[in-house]
This record gives sequence, structure tokens and C-alpha cells, in this order.
Amino acid sequence: MHSTRSKITVVMAWLLFTLLMVSVAVQDFQRDGGRLLWQPILWESSSAITGLFIWLTQRRLTKPYDYLLATPWRWFALQILCLPLQWICFVPITFGIRHAVYALMGMPYYHRAWPELFLYESIKLSIFLSMFMVILFGLLSYFELVKQKLHAEQSNALLRQAQLQRMTQQMQPHFLFNALNTISSLMHTDVEKADATLIQLADVLRATLEVSEQHEAPLATELRLVRGYASVMAERYADRVTLDWQIDPDTLTCTMPVMSLQPLLENIFKHTVEQCRQTTHIQISAKRERDQTGEVDDSGKSDMLVLRLRDDQGKLQTKDADSDGHSGIGLRNIRERLALQYGDDTASLRLTQLSPAGVLAEMRLPWRTACAS
Repeated sequence: MHSTRSKITVVMAWLLFTLLMVSVAVQDFQRDGGRLLWQPILWESSSAITGLFIWLTQRRLTKPYDYLLATPWRWFALQILCLPLQWICFVPITFGIRHAVYALMGMPYYHRAWPELFLYESIKLSIFLSMFMVILFGLLSYFELVKQKLHAEQSNALLRQAQLQRMTQQMQPHFLFNALNTISSLMHTDVEKADATLIQLADVLRATLEVSEQHEAPLATELRLVRGYASVMAERYADRVTLDWQIDPDTLTCTMPVMSLQPLLENIFKHTVEQCRQTTHIQISAKRERDQTGEVDDSGKSDMLVLRLRDDQGKLQTKDADSDGHSGIGLRNIRERLALQYGDDTASLRLTQLSPAGVLAEMRLPWRTACAS
């Protein structure tokens, strides 16, 4: 494709150059008192047509050696080696055309002596071909650069997708381990509750399998996983936790990394609900946040999808809990996926200590990317 585009570009440039040469030749011919305008048109067009034919033939023969573009001197050396063949072909073909046309018109065609003519025309042809050789080299080099850049972007996209898939799959056995651990503990205290919890876990696992081959899913699907996990944990801590869901319906179709909310909720249960004897109130919210200017922009260019998980009893033990066992793995996993999927500057996850107690986990995603549909 790139070769065809470069060929078309050079041919168009050659034709425009030919028109310019014909125009100049006609003006000079008229200035010298000439009347038969077909003569200067024939002279220039015969040279242009023959030169173009020779160049296209050379291009076809040397195209397999375009890999030499990486070493320009070798590529140009190959083109220069073709010049003697071009000299040999150009003069006989060009002047053969002129003699034939003049003969059809019943007129003789006079020109310089053949040795002098051959030298003059060969030098002129070499100058013209060298100019277009440089143009061709520039075009081919540019198209090759674009091609390599496209391949690099495709390779990076595939690598990024593979990394996202790997990190998403990393979270699934982690979630299952914690859920089964919860059911195991219930078996010793309340078999019926353990059985009910197991049924809820089965529903969560079905939802997990539906997105097992994806690295992102709609918020509605993510909430199904989170609500299922919350139900499992609420069975275990029935008298020690309450949940408040504040989900803006407009956000349900927004996409986000799979299993990115569940680890945040798991942190609250593991580090707050499990450690605190008082009732922990947990609020999960999702909404669209306009840009700071307050202007309403339907494109959502500067708007953010803001997801918050807030509790009123938690304490941050370490910075963002990054070094605290499984919670650290979960948070690092989410941050890495956000960076891969949205870029370091457009998406974020922050944990904030509230006063007098409580922890706020806030995830911010670009609205225009996450909620484009």
C-alpha cells in the first residue's frame, strides 16, 4: 500500500514537472518565431514519457531491495548502478519517437550528432532522475516510519491487553479464597447461614465467569459482583455492618476495570469491620462529577466518573495499605490496571483518612473514556 502511494505521488510530481517543462518550451519556441506548437510539445512529452517508463521499470526491479532504506548509501548506490542502463534506453526510445512522428508529418527531424546527443541527454536525464530519486527516498522512508510506528502501537496495545488480562485473572482466585474462608468460619457457628452464604457465593462466581475473559465491564456488572460479595460478608457480620448504595443510574453503563471495586470493599471488611466491635456504616457511591469550571459539557471532556467507598470506623495502618498483605496486592493491582488502561494522569485511586475516624477510597475515571457510549 505504501509502495503504491509513493509511486502515485512520484508519478503525479513527474506529470506536473512535465507540464511545466512543456509550458516553458512552448513559450521559448514562440519567442523564437516558431509556429508549429506540436513540435516543442513533442520534444518535452517524448522525453517525459520515456523517462517515466524507464523509472517505473527501474522501480519494479529495485522494489525488492527496499530493505536497504535502513542504510541509505546502499539504497542510493543501487539506484546509481541502474543509470547506465537508463542512458542506453533513453536516447534511442525518445529520439525514435520523435523521428517517427516527424516522418508521419512528412518532415525531417534534425538533432546533434549522436555521440554529443547521447552525452547531453544522459547528463540531463541523470539530473532529473536524481531529483526524483531523493523524493522517492523521502517518501519511502516516511511510509516505513509510519508503518513501524503503527506496528509498535499495535504491539503495545496487545501487550497492554495481555497485562490487563493477567492482572484481572490474578484477582479472581484471590476473591474466591477470601469468600471460601468466610464460609468456612461460618460452618462452625451457623450451618444454615453458611449454606445461604454458599448459594450467594455461587451467584457471584457465575457473574465472575461471565467476565473472566474480559479486562473491563460495565459498572452494572461490577456492582453485581460487589453486591454479591457484600451479601456474603454481611451474612458473616450481620450485626456489625450496614451498607448504603448511592448509585447514579447514568453511570451504570460506564465501563471500568473488572473486579476493581471488590478489593476496596474487601479492605473495609478485613481491616475495619473484622477489627471493630461497633457497627460500621459503609457507603458505596457512583456519580458523574463535572469539571471545576462548573460548565455543562455534553461531551464530558473534562468530567470524571467518581466511585467512592466510605466507612466511618477505619484507620489507615500504612500509606494506602500498599504494604499490608493481600490489601496491598489488591491496591497495587488496581492502580497498575488504571495506569495501563487510562494513563497515569487521567485515572486515579486514592485512600484518605477521615476525621475523627473512617477511610475514603476514591476511584476517578475519565468520563469521556469510560462512559463514551
